Amino acid sequence: MNKSKILVSIVLLTFFVVSFITNILGPIFPSLVNDFNISLALAGFLPFSFFAAYGIMSIPAGILVDKYSEKIVLYIAFIMAALGSLLFGLLPSFSMAMLSLFLIGSGMAMLQVAINPLLRVVGGEENFAFYSVSGQLLFGAAGTLSPLVYSYFVTGINLQSTQDPIISLLANVVPSDMTWLSMYWLFAVISTVMLLIISRVDFPKVDRKSSESVGTYTVYKQLFKNKTVILFFIAIAAYVGAEQGVANAMSLFLQQYHGVDPVTEGAAIVSRFWLMLTLGCILGLGLVKLLDSRVVLIGFSLCAIISLSAAILGSKSISVIAFPLVGFFLSVMWSVIFSLALNSVKQHHGSMAGILCTGIIGGGIASPLVGFIADMSGDLRLGFLVVYAMLFYILSIGFWANPLIKNKTVQLFKSKEETTSSI
Repeated sequence: MNKSKILVSIVLLTFFVVSFITNILGPIFPSLVNDFNISLALAGFLPFSFFAAYGIMSIPAGILVDKYSEKIVLYIAFIMAALGSLLFGLLPSFSMAMLSLFLIGSGMAMLQVAINPLLRVVGGEENFAFYSVSGQLLFGAAGTLSPLVYSYFVTGINLQSTQDPIISLLANVVPSDMTWLSMYWLFAVISTVMLLIISRVDFPKVDRKSSESVGTYTVYKQLFKNKTVILFFIAIAAYVGAEQGVANAMSLFLQQYHGVDPVTEGAAIVSRFWLMLTLGCILGLGLVKLLDSRVVLIGFSLCAIISLSAAILGSKSISVIAFPLVGFFLSVMWSVIFSLALNSVKQHHGSMAGILCTGIIGGGIASPLVGFIADMSGDLRLGFLVVYAMLFYILSIGFWANPLIKNKTVQLFKSKEETTSSI
């Protein structure tokens, strides 16, 4: 295997690791509530700590990459992730969980900023689109796998009947009443292994394009005066809030209303949620080649709202199918909103992208709001009103967005005039 393929493999592996670590909060959310004996609103501040780090670190991470190098930022990111995971594993308390998740989230944010331009260079610009899609598919695959690994570890430790040496080792280091902490020991090991891998390779110098570079304070000030920028910043926050609001609450909802075991069946349903989100991306790629992206956004938003309604109002048999379907219809929203946003400004696309990525903080805002409403009303269903509000905002984008450049679509049928003129 030549050097470029090794580098591409490492970058794609990083995509996988980011998702594997990021998307574990949903499956363990019921355990966090029970084991820390906290309200849903207070529990919501755990995802807030994680996604607040995303929002806070996205722009500074871009500055660090510009000043130093991608490799240095990757080092810092995995050190923070390893440290955060170890702290959580060694000192499992609510306050330490907040700090640990902030450190892990900061590391994941730095990785996200560094790896996309790096992938363009190590894979070659001519292959960037292919590798970028491959990275997103691996991201989805890791989100699908993570809950299943969690279920396997926790079930194995609880039963104490497996011959798996890894589970036997984890059983000796995690408290018997907090077996879900095994995942954070695993994250610490994964982060350490990634540090060792990165230390063994030399990455090429990345000349960042204008669309990948951060801007000056003046540029950000100018962009924040633009109403369109603010509206799309809210849109990204709404998307991540809706995604995480559903992902974090679905297992708890199924446990409370349908008696679903969150460690086994609940984790499997969360896994299917991420799988469907990945499969939806593939369909979305095809649809935006056939239709105006705003039309696709409207259609998927409506279907997501219908699926969510079925999930929280239907029977168990309907709910376990409808929750993953919500993921399927959420799938195209990130890419469509992001592209509409960048295509709605004439310049400073790198700074605009940094502002949009800061909107990831929406993933931390949704969960406390869902929990607060659920605590106040005594009904988790009412907590999902937060997710509905976010989905309806995303739906509205399809009507008010007015990009300077529209997505290029394939014409399946030519008009009579076009046919005549081509003869």
